[in-house]
Amino acid sequence: MQSSLSKSGNPPTASVHRGALKPAAPSSCTDAGSRAQRRLARTLVQPDSAIDAGLIQAYRETHYEVHGADPFTLRVDEPSPELAAAHRKHRTDCSAYLTACNPLSEDVAAEINARRHAELGRELARRSLAYTEGIGQHRSNQWPGEPSYLVFGLTLEAARALGRSLEQNAILWSGADAVPRLILLR
Repeated sequence: MQSSLSKSGNPPTASVHRGALKPAAPSSCTDAGSRAQRRLARTLVQPDSAIDAGLIQAYRETHYEVHGADPFTLRVDEPSPELAAAHRKHRTDCSAYLTACNPLSEDVAAEINARRHAELGRELARRSLAYTEGIGQHRSNQWPGEPSYLVFGLTLEAARALGRSLEQNAILWSGADAVPRLILLR
């Protein structure tokens, strides 16, 4: 995600942008309703994940900072009133926090991460998605943070697809309850 760490243990590493200058229509991420919630619950308990348990724990401990006019920090499985307010502001009931950095938790050069982050920003703008930049930083601060985006209005399925296309191990996704959930992608 969001969310990836390098083999050396680097954890994952968001001002508001809108890709188009047209007004945003309200976006509901609950149209799939309880089916999505059941899938989410199954995702949270994923004993067959290919991701190392220590890496998953590091994702859970990471602070996912959201920049912008009113910065705040997301933490896995902790309700966020600031995120709920951001959802209302963007007229949606879901969001995803993701990164393009360090695919599959393999540490890559800073220039490659910068290019991947910029490409993701252009893709979000092309899709006319509202987003805020941020950085995922493990609380120990022993590793560089990963530039990331909090993207508004992405359904769980769309967020998973985008995370997989970025070759990430995991992303954060929040529904109407504004509780960021760690979503494992492999």
